[in-house]
Amino acid sequence: MNINGQELREKFLQYFKNNNHAIISSASLIPENDPTVLFTTAGMHPLVPYLMGEKHPSGTRLADVQKCWRTGDIEEVGDTTHHTFFEMLGNWSLGDYDKMGAIDFAWEFLTKILEIDPKFLAFTIFEGDKNVTKDTVALDKWLSLGVSEKRVKALGVDDNWWGPAGTSGPCGPDTEIFYWTGDKNNVPVEYDPKDKNWVEIWNNVFMEYNKTLAGQFLPLAQKNIDTGMGLERTLAVLNNLADNYLTDLFYPLIQKIEELSGKRYAEDTKSFRVIADHLRSATFLLGDPKGIAPSNTGQGYVLRRVIRRAIRFAKNLNIQAGFTTILAQVVIDNFKTTYPELEKNQTFIFTELQKEEEKFSKSLSKGLKILQTQLEVHAVVPGQKVNIVDISDGFVPHYLTSKFLFDMYQDHGFPFEESIEEIKKIRPNLHVIQINNLKKGFDELMVQHQELSRTASAGMFKGGLADDSEMSKKYHTATHLLHQALRTVLGDHVEQRGSNINAERMRFDFVHPDKMTPEQIKQAEDLVNQQIQAKLPMTWQEMTVEEAKNKGAIGLFGHKYGEKVKVYTVGNDDEFFSREICGGPHVENTSELGHFKIQKEESSSAGIRRIKAILE
Repeated sequence: MNINGQELREKFLQYFKNNNHAIISSASLIPENDPTVLFTTAGMHPLVPYLMGEKHPSGTRLADVQKCWRTGDIEEVGDTTHHTFFEMLGNWSLGDYDKMGAIDFAWEFLTKILEIDPKFLAFTIFEGDKNVTKDTVALDKWLSLGVSEKRVKALGVDDNWWGPAGTSGPCGPDTEIFYWTGDKNNVPVEYDPKDKNWVEIWNNVFMEYNKTLAGQFLPLAQKNIDTGMGLERTLAVLNNLADNYLTDLFYPLIQKIEELSGKRYAEDTKSFRVIADHLRSATFLLGDPKGIAPSNTGQGYVLRRVIRRAIRFAKNLNIQAGFTTILAQVVIDNFKTTYPELEKNQTFIFTELQKEEEKFSKSLSKGLKILQTQLEVHAVVPGQKVNIVDISDGFVPHYLTSKFLFDMYQDHGFPFEESIEEIKKIRPNLHVIQINNLKKGFDELMVQHQELSRTASAGMFKGGLADDSEMSKKYHTATHLLHQALRTVLGDHVEQRGSNINAERMRFDFVHPDKMTPEQIKQAEDLVNQQIQAKLPMTWQEMTVEEAKNKGAIGLFGHKYGEKVKVYTVGNDDEFFSREICGGPHVENTSELGHFKIQKEESSSAGIRRIKAILE
């Protein structure tokens, strides 16, 4: 079938709207008040409080297209399917329909709405283990729909079990749906999980259990359905494309890169893909309502990393400086109807990309000087064997080492091959065995770095949004008071640009062009403490976004017109200190907070300030 990205989004949402699902907007790529993860990594991430039992203002049946950003695949980008930014189509049941209902929806959408011939589909279910029995309900349901038993494979925990996000919490079996991408005239009778022609397009998770800290799997009081269908991959297979970059979600970028480089996509697919993926990802991060800027830490560091990786690969294609904003414009034009925040934040996107290109150019020049100095100072007789030390010993300044070359890559953006080219200019007789030894050590360091990145990413997600301890609730509430206090002291231009809380402290980023004076910091701190001492109630109501605006609420409204949201008010309904759109959780009275103290005010990025504070 021929279908573009917008058509698939609309078909998905309209189908579930017709089946009594409320359509909710994509949440920000920057998680709200969550210290456990850098970015929104999946459709379920913004909905965790509701999967845990909190009532969602739009009801128990939801559907959305969620923007997602993952850090674990950065070095993998360059093949046909890995992406840093992607869109996830999802439908949700919060204690409403069961797995049989979820399977019915998936089957009807795929075979009736998208008109996929069932002979091209296969399915997997959970085979069971010592803790939970085989998912015969899902198996029987697929068979009842006419699916051949040979097309349903029972697999283990690694393939067909989700969660919990941490050591305990909601989890359950899933059933995955696969589409045959091989020869349409030669579809296997039996599904083989090892056959790469079967591509997963949809995952239906059945959150039926709560894993306790003791390792028990107890039935959940509220059983949920959590599904995810990757837009990019599904769009490719529906259009019989073996390459996600040939879909309309990417191809305008590929065409522009061909124009800028004078090369064809087929000549260097990896460079084209890396540039297209990373500039699309960077544009979405910069254009997010809580948009961040490149920096040396946290989310800003990851953003800087993908922009600079795109620039490095652009050098492979001899693309001239200034290309990042040209490609960002292509992204904005391609997605502005679905995500209007991109066009709204276009100036910020362009400014930050231009600044990052200039900074990276200076970093490359500095790195080149370091490399040349290292080689000139420690030049040896041509043909002399280079002393390759054990990489665990670190950088030995008297010799050329894999660690030194890896640091050149990490700190100054020099790919291994580029460093070798510079080395050869000074030492043209460098032995192949020496290069191979250096490359081996470099690759080992790269693997270690990637593993650390994945571990950190997984570790950050381990807590999920399930941390609703009393202290976290207090800090979450304190962000509301601080937000309004800053607007009172500094002006209504102040907008939240992210926050990070845990049980020990809070961090709050906001729009403001200048460093706060000591007097302004004290005024804001005093204003928060006055509201605490006033023992104000904190209440919430469900209302539409337009109603929230009319009632004076602040928040990232985005394009949520018509949706119902939770609005939290500090004070009385007719006389309040703060009113803000938020998901929760919060305390019931400001008197529970104790004493608020600002510890530090500093720059987060251009035009963004950061406050670190504690409750005593």
